[in-house]
Amino acid sequence: MEKPPHVFLVAGEASGDLLGVLLMRALRAERPDMRFSGVGGEAMAREGLASLFPLADIAVMGLVPVLRRLPLLLERIERTARAALAAEADCLVLIDAPDFTHRVARRVRRARPALPIVDYVSPTVWAWRPGRARAMRRYVDEVLALLPFEPAAHERLGGPACSYVGHPLLDCLDSLTPSSADLAAREAEPPLVLVLPGSRRAEVARLTPVFGEALALLRERCPPFDLALPVVPHVAEEIERNLGAWAAPPRLLTQEEKPAAFRRARAALVASGAATLELALAGVPMAVAYKVAAVEWPLRALVSVDSIVLPNLVLGERLVPEFLQGRATPQGLALALEPLIRGGAARAAQTAGLARVRALMLAEGRSPSARAAERVLARMAARRADRGL
Repeated sequence: MEKPPHVFLVAGEASGDLLGVLLMRALRAERPDMRFSGVGGEAMAREGLASLFPLADIAVMGLVPVLRRLPLLLERIERTARAALAAEADCLVLIDAPDFTHRVARRVRRARPALPIVDYVSPTVWAWRPGRARAMRRYVDEVLALLPFEPAAHERLGGPACSYVGHPLLDCLDSLTPSSADLAAREAEPPLVLVLPGSRRAEVARLTPVFGEALALLRERCPPFDLALPVVPHVAEEIERNLGAWAAPPRLLTQEEKPAAFRRARAALVASGAATLELALAGVPMAVAYKVAAVEWPLRALVSVDSIVLPNLVLGERLVPEFLQGRATPQGLALALEPLIRGGAARAAQTAGLARVRALMLAEGRSPSARAAERVLARMAARRADRGL
């Protein structure tokens, strides 16, 4: 009797948790007997994954935070690699967070060279450390790209096979698409403004104070507006601690309340990351900021793209205003956000550009998670064929 197929998943942060749960559902749609093990967050747990440890253990970024937690991170890497080998799975799927997941993959590849390894989400080799693309060929069989320009980048840089599957946010498109009632609410007074300071502790710590000051300035310059902040569970404590200094704290939203808020929001102040694509798909104009530790900022000179904002990269132009490091000031952010709240030419131009982002992302038509599942199953089938099963 054939044993049920088994995929070992390794997600490294909140955005990977969303990708992971959608992939799990798509794989089970094709193979209802599919089994899963590995590392994931709350969404993947609700889908049936018993994570080896909480996602918060490894959801860190930046040189200083990583160094502070290095012993724990190294232990989690070794533990995950050992579990992946012990599981005797049919495929190892890495989900984003390459600083963690790729270290697991290298250990697994050395011990079990024939096990297919799929990397779901391309590292930003097209922007930063391009040599990673060629290095990945040693331990990744196929990259599943979320952005349409990434397969060409891997080919140019000598990376592993790379297939564009599309961003899994498109699987949530219905929940992000405003109805006529939502659009009416978006134009009603007082408008809803969203603040999204990131999904990692370091992001929240650096950006929440700046965002708070920017929004305080906006309250002096703009008519009244409602303010809401969707909370990612594993950084909820950090967010609440930083909101203590705000003169007018936002209303905190659960992840279940978040899609409705995206459909009705007039504008957003957001940390650079996947949330910018969610806002783009919902048609919400935004201003984007990002800060890293001072010791890391000189490395910005090594970045080879003009923008770090995903909607800008999809379009190939500077549509969304972005404020990095020293430019991420309360005054600058307030000035960028004010016309997006009030309305006018700047708001209209960004809204039209975000519609083009949505069209480009939808160009493939089929469910991205279904396409990703198809590629994982193809790798598993090829391995079974090689073994004569």
